[in-house]
Amino acid sequence: MKGRQILLDHYQGREAAALVENGILQDFIIETDAPSPGTVYRAIVDRPIKGQGGVFLKTPDGNAFLRQIKGMSPGQTMLVQVSGYAEAGKAIPVTNRILFKSRYVIVTPNAPGLNVSRSINDDERRDELIQVIREDIGTFDHGMILRSSCADADSDDIIEDARAMLDLANNVMADEAGDAEVLVDADSPHEFAWREWTQSADIDTAEGCFETHDIIDQIEALANPFVKMAEGHYYIEPTRACVSIDVNTGADTSPAAALKANIAMARDLGRQLRMRGLGGQIVIDPAPMPKKDRKILESALKAALRKDTVETNFVGFTQMGLIELQRARIRPIWM
Repeated sequence: MKGRQILLDHYQGREAAALVENGILQDFIIETDAPSPGTVYRAIVDRPIKGQGGVFLKTPDGNAFLRQIKGMSPGQTMLVQVSGYAEAGKAIPVTNRILFKSRYVIVTPNAPGLNVSRSINDDERRDELIQVIREDIGTFDHGMILRSSCADADSDDIIEDARAMLDLANNVMADEAGDAEVLVDADSPHEFAWREWTQSADIDTAEGCFETHDIIDQIEALANPFVKMAEGHYYIEPTRACVSIDVNTGADTSPAAALKANIAMARDLGRQLRMRGLGGQIVIDPAPMPKKDRKILESALKAALRKDTVETNFVGFTQMGLIELQRARIRPIWM
């Protein structure tokens, strides 16, 4: 099917959302049992961890770990937000820099100021958006970022969204006293799709729409480490320490085969990692190529990662010619 579709359905009995473009699965998120990024806790300080620059906290979902905190004492309560998915057997990663994110705005407590996404390049539109907020809402204690989705949005929708997020922030930030408690649940997959997939698309919410749009095979393929490309293939294999990626040219033995396969992998990698929920340390073993081609591959990989919605840092090449990446763990590993 041509065009862009957002499909809201269930997979294996869990709520799930799929983004499809021209029949190709571009993004997929599914409900898991693990605490999700965006969850806000009232947590209780447990004990500092010497040598790791952080402190353990007690939450209703188990131990959490907060980095780079000083002056905290056991028994103290504080508000924190889940910042990523925990590795198996490890504490939930949290931050004390809480954000309230919705479709049009992000409210930033303790970071005042009204800002507009840099993706909105039209200066006239940027000024118009700031004026709309100032005239309809006036002043407010928290900071606010107007997201790129505001570029073509209706002013009334933006104002409604902004008021809702400011009210939520006010209520939550004033609720620090008490026992450990979940104050805000993270968005469900369907809510996430509404919040993040803001480009124009046909939306199908019918039960069984994954099967109707013939994407079940593409979803099931995410459990297979093998990824086929027109210019070769590669394997994605998560281990306890890192995610390992091995690129191969296949039957093509031409001089340019390795570079073509590596570039094809670079352009597809963000999509595959995003849908599989993989992050942390990533090590890529590219198809063998001359050192002079490394800059070309590096440029292609960086360009592709800039377009990805999950923050990923290009660390560099090792002495053995491997590529190292560091990627945020903000998607669930569900396979």
